[in-house]
Amino acid sequence: MIDEFSIPLHLIDRHVTRMKIISPSNLTVDFGSKTLKSHEFIPMMRREVLDSFLRSRAQSNGAQFITGLVTDIEERIKLPDEKMEYYHNLAEMYVGNDVSPDFYAWVFPKCDHVAVGTGTVCARRDIKVYQRGIRERVKEKIKGGRVIKVEAHPIPEQPRPRRVRGRVALVGDAAGYVTKCSGEGIYFAAKSGRMCGEAIVKASEGGERMVSEEDLKREYLREWDNKYVNTFRFLDLLQRVFYGSDVGREALVELCGDEYVQRMTFDSYLYKKMASGDTWDDVKLVLNTFGSFMRCKVVGREMEALKLATFLFFHGEEEGRVDVASLLISTSCFGNSE
Repeated sequence: MIDEFSIPLHLIDRHVTRMKIISPSNLTVDFGSKTLKSHEFIPMMRREVLDSFLRSRAQSNGAQFITGLVTDIEERIKLPDEKMEYYHNLAEMYVGNDVSPDFYAWVFPKCDHVAVGTGTVCARRDIKVYQRGIRERVKEKIKGGRVIKVEAHPIPEQPRPRRVRGRVALVGDAAGYVTKCSGEGIYFAAKSGRMCGEAIVKASEGGERMVSEEDLKREYLREWDNKYVNTFRFLDLLQRVFYGSDVGREALVELCGDEYVQRMTFDSYLYKKMASGDTWDDVKLVLNTFGSFMRCKVVGREMEALKLATFLFFHGEEEGRVDVASLLISTSCFGNSE
């Protein structure tokens, strides 16, 4: 995203090169230390800094702004220097019923503090319970810190049924372009905005004709769906597989220890496209996934969802086929940079 959308490097607070993924039983897997290349990293930025830059750039190019109304929840916690050093280049992801029934919780390093948060699609009143859960899980690591800001953000869980009406087109969160497994939305907001803008320029023939609803559907929606709809559907299935119960979450963390999974995950996340995997390694990964589920005693709807996801992968149309190794864990690890 940094290169694709010309984001200045000085906006980046932290260069994350390591990830720890912690299961409900506190099984911990180190993610990335052996698989990231020397020049690769996950950029961590404060949303207010990034948003301010993007707003200013848009205004300088003629955009007009309309102020409107603004669920995940997040606390920014200022840590003592010795505690902050632990999170120098490290992000953490926690899964478990104590922190979210259908998502994950996180600790992300920012410029001089950490963001500690969780997300869920359940009732808003319950989210504070899960926020207390992640605070409890990380209490020793953030001991001595003080909360400097509390934030909450709505996360659209699925694409809107109607994203174009008349001469109005929805992009980003307004269109529901947030991945189910991770809450990743910043990149897809920028990407959909660019694709929509390019579609308008093309359909208007450089401003010579009025753009219609059919133009937007043809030039914008069709292109977007062809590029991303299978990915979003597949990730929806994977959320049901891995986030539906604690045994599924244990299987998720176990799989994250696989070096092939880690390499494919980072390639997919860093470059925002499905990495090309080795067919034999993909087959082994599917078998290992079933093995992890059996060891963790995953049954019922999670196993049925896994079977469906596997069927779609091996029987999908070649044009829109999704790489299972790229998606199996990928956006569930490094998605939400709020």
